[in-house]
Amino acid sequence: MVQIPVYAFTGFLDSGKTKFIQETLEDERFNAGERTLLLVFEEGEEEYDFSTYPHKNIYLEVLDQATVTTKELLALQKKYKPERVVVELNGMQQVGDLYMRFPEGWALAQEVMFADTTTIMAYNANMRNLVMDKLVGAQMVVFNRLEKGADVMPFHKLARAASRRIDILYDYTDGTTSFDEIEDPLPFDINAPVIEVKDEDYALWYRDVTEEPQKYNGKTVRFKAQVAMLRREKDNMFAPGRFVMTCCVDDIQFCGIPCRYSNPKELESRSWVMVTAKITAEKHKLYKGELGPVLTAIEVVKGATPAEPDVATF
Repeated sequence: MVQIPVYAFTGFLDSGKTKFIQETLEDERFNAGERTLLLVFEEGEEEYDFSTYPHKNIYLEVLDQATVTTKELLALQKKYKPERVVVELNGMQQVGDLYMRFPEGWALAQEVMFADTTTIMAYNANMRNLVMDKLVGAQMVVFNRLEKGADVMPFHKLARAASRRIDILYDYTDGTTSFDEIEDPLPFDINAPVIEVKDEDYALWYRDVTEEPQKYNGKTVRFKAQVAMLRREKDNMFAPGRFVMTCCVDDIQFCGIPCRYSNPKELESRSWVMVTAKITAEKHKLYKGELGPVLTAIEVVKGATPAEPDVATF
């Protein structure tokens, strides 16, 4: 099956998505004549000016993100036969809901979020789940309309709360830009003989080890966790972890790591344990064919009491 790359641009109304897409399609380095299906799920004050494009095989369709179906998208694919798809998403909708309706063969090539620095913190205060929804999957976030010399730390922290790997670009009102170069040291020493993960740092450690498992390959870690049993691998395997909240109560989920252990049947589900284990980066069913962290228990001590027994956060 032919793969069609999808370039997705997210952000809230008037955050600069349309302007960026317009300028990108005006650039011959990006628009070299490829048949491009431009899907717009949010109409703002800016409009697309097709007269400035070096090539005219750009096909615009305005759709409702909440109701569009896979069948409708397939019909557009058949109609226009695009070589790629450019998508301007609606800031008030969850991005994952739309991606699940993409036709087979549509492959997300890049996702960029745009954030107006004069409004993004208000959105974060009132609709944090929608802000995090866009930051978590993006490869880059562009914080625009910044005054030169403004404090960027609040925006840096906002992006890093969602991902340690997202690229951060600051776009200033004087026309200059700069990439974020603020160092974020981890709150635990990954080069120690045993990486000691405090209760309050579990969410950060979990995200880091799952994003970059090879960085931890061969290392030893110790942390408190709740016991979870794996349905498909009941023998010599369990998944110590904690419930983690990224942004709000609605997105709380259990974040555990598969762990080899000689006698998991002696453990009680949801009980607290102190786990000391060696980490390896390998493929596991939980990671759907990708490399991920797998633990091999050195010691599992029952009856551990966490300082903060509630949900872990970032």
